[in-house]
Amino acid sequence: MSTVSEISRQPGVGERPAALSRPVPATMMRPVPQRVPELAHMDLVRLRRYRRALLQEELRTSYWRRLVQGRRDLLRADNAPGDRVALIDALTEARSTGGRSAIMELHPDGGMPILPHLPELWASLATDDDAHRAEQFTRLSSAESVLSSYREALHRRLDRATADLVARYHQDPRQCLSAIPGAPAKGTSIR
Repeated sequence: MSTVSEISRQPGVGERPAALSRPVPATMMRPVPQRVPELAHMDLVRLRRYRRALLQEELRTSYWRRLVQGRRDLLRADNAPGDRVALIDALTEARSTGGRSAIMELHPDGGMPILPHLPELWASLATDDDAHRAEQFTRLSSAESVLSSYREALHRRLDRATADLVARYHQDPRQCLSAIPGAPAKGTSIR
């Protein structure tokens, strides 16, 4: 009867086939990026502009969403005016930080808010009337929900634009260079 150590010393037992013994490069394991058909009509410059515009819109949407959330948090806290400690507590509630925080700005540039009634909603003052506070809280919650849905749709569009850029760069890596200021013009050789 053979022991385990004798079996493991036999040729071919416990060995990986030669084809599997070499590590597979990571690039061979990833699927080839696919173009997004709905963006095929855009040239590279237009696609980049479109993606930048989406990023700006996402910044603007996130800005208004944070304002609405802050206003709603203040209403929920129901603190006396001037209570600084309660204000800090209300506005420092832990929120998830996952997502596109690298592109977040404090004040996004220009434009009207996504929802036309947001400036009035933001400017409306809270009163001691419970019915008014409840209505204002409902309106703020509704606005936050619409902004969140719109932001999610923007993220999907951004993801598609990014995927199309990646696929284009994968097909022709030289296209990446055109995004760099001072890069050689198209058709010139790179040494």
